[in-house]
Amino acid sequence: MQPFRRFIQIPGPNPILRPGGADDWDGRIIECCDVLKDNLTYLLYYHGVAANAERWRGGYRVGAALAEHPLGPFRKHPGPQLDLGAPGEWDDLHVACAFVIREGSGTYRMWYSGTSQAAVEGPPGEERWSVGLATADSPLGPWTKHPANPIVPRFGYVGGVVLRDGRYWLYTEYPIGSRGPDYAPLSLAIGEAPEGPYVPYDGNPVLRPGEWGEWDDGGFSEAEVSFTGGLFHCFYGAAKLHPRRIESQESIGYSWSEDGLQFHKHPGPVALREHNPDATAFAEVHHLIEPPLVYCYHTLRYASRPGDEDLGVQVLATQRPFCVTMPVLQVVHLGPRETTDLATCTPISLEHIRRASLTVTNGGPGLVRVGVHGSADGLHYDTSAHDCIFVSPGQRTDAVDTHAPFVKVAVMNVDQEQDAADITVTATLKG
Repeated sequence: MQPFRRFIQIPGPNPILRPGGADDWDGRIIECCDVLKDNLTYLLYYHGVAANAERWRGGYRVGAALAEHPLGPFRKHPGPQLDLGAPGEWDDLHVACAFVIREGSGTYRMWYSGTSQAAVEGPPGEERWSVGLATADSPLGPWTKHPANPIVPRFGYVGGVVLRDGRYWLYTEYPIGSRGPDYAPLSLAIGEAPEGPYVPYDGNPVLRPGEWGEWDDGGFSEAEVSFTGGLFHCFYGAAKLHPRRIESQESIGYSWSEDGLQFHKHPGPVALREHNPDATAFAEVHHLIEPPLVYCYHTLRYASRPGDEDLGVQVLATQRPFCVTMPVLQVVHLGPRETTDLATCTPISLEHIRRASLTVTNGGPGLVRVGVHGSADGLHYDTSAHDCIFVSPGQRTDAVDTHAPFVKVAVMNVDQEQDAADITVTATLKG
């Protein structure tokens, strides 16, 4: 396999996952950890913080969401997957940055980063985050933390693990803060067993921020390294240096390596935040390669809602022709003559799309109308629909005009007496 040379960015149905309710463990913000394809199921791991601090001690915990398609819809698995350690333990304040692999017929290993209240209150300038290991018989746990944790003390944020020649190559964002606040280069430690011992690579870091003035001179948020087709691949979130980390405007870059030690950067970003309506940052990037598509999952930050964080995804087509199937809208129930709000529909980017169609499934019993609304910027949409699809109970697919840079759909229950239910809208995008 050759390194990827071409990238065509198609923003996903964003956001693909939002924080929970006011009393949930992930009710304030969520950030991206990892994606795992296990048989026919896609598992999206993330860490989140509760809004209700009185109910939930500490900060980040790790959770998971599941889908049958890489673009969702994702449904959350109940409760956190990995919880905080007991008061006084090394991970009693945060557990985050989880990365999961499956070994053999059914052993799942999770590497994660953690820190304690004592570490945070320690001497300034010291690395506060260490790496732990947990094991389970299912990708949804229950997870058992290794008794030797932390297996790699003070080694930053876990990005990913590659099992290579019987050894475990652990890539992390380390040392944190060495270039910008909460940002770092990519470093490597190698272990003979999942629990180690791990030996840091003498030539660290293996991926350095850009030179001053380049687009990625501020360093990276944690990023995954994978090994596919004889090459190491890394898609990473990076930005120019900003004094406040939460305001860094990250796009996604790509680098590759033949040996996992020396990485070569693709020139410039491969997924620009400006192409996703209202986005200010794609951070904590993890990827899934399904040629000719690459799915880059990330934390999503907004211009209109500073401080809010959801999960998003960018689809990168590495060649033409390509075809992307994308869930757009799911409607559980519509009363007579009721219409969905455009705000409930994710934007569909048609920037690189030559042909597009919508498939509507109507669970019945009445007739529904699907209106297609265009937009020049992905934020402000036409008040009237330029295409309309009427669907009786069953399924119908229709072509959509691709002249507008962005479109959204609204569904109306045409019936004046009967409710409508179980309506799904899926876009097929070809380029």
